[in-house]
Amino acid sequence: MIPLIFTVLAVLAVLLVSEWGWRKGWLANEFGRKFVHITVGSFVAFWPLFLTWGQIRLLSVAFLLVVTITTYFNTFHAIRSVQRPTYGEFFFAATVGLLACLTTDKGIYAVAILHMSLADGLAALVGVRYGRDNKYHILGHTKSAIGTATFFVTSLILLMGYSLLSGAMLPIPLILLAAATASMLENIALLGLDNLAVPLFICLLLTRF
Repeated sequence: MIPLIFTVLAVLAVLLVSEWGWRKGWLANEFGRKFVHITVGSFVAFWPLFLTWGQIRLLSVAFLLVVTITTYFNTFHAIRSVQRPTYGEFFFAATVGLLACLTTDKGIYAVAILHMSLADGLAALVGVRYGRDNKYHILGHTKSAIGTATFFVTSLILLMGYSLLSGAMLPIPLILLAAATASMLENIALLGLDNLAVPLFICLLLTRF
């Protein structure tokens, strides 16, 4: 019970800090969203180390309710300050629990979640900062070559790390293909759906190996 309480308080603390930062003006727009996205997501990736799978599923349902309530009452502005339409926060919360239903392998769970938080978050931040001159359009949305490259490289690092630490020793061609496919899904899964599609792809792929 203590780890569960600590987890809830830690996530709440990040949300409160993000809201304070938004009001102060230094966590505005995409940076504010991705601060929460990366921080909370990277924390979630390691939940299986101190929480049960049942507790993770329960927290996923609770976070879905929190996201719904905060959206309705227009609170926690930092995570919703982006101008384009997105349901990423809903998919984020749902994916946390769904992955806990699909796998009980802590390594696979961590890598899948980190694709959603770290790879996606870094790609967005790098794309916003350095992507002005290398933009491209896909399905009516604007992406950047450097942002996509950042996602691809981060995915490679995560998959290679999993391969070495887990002893799975995935073939290099498979790692390259998986990173490329994840990058493609991140591009075409719009409205925040990449928060669901990418982690599920990684989880299902690694489960087979």
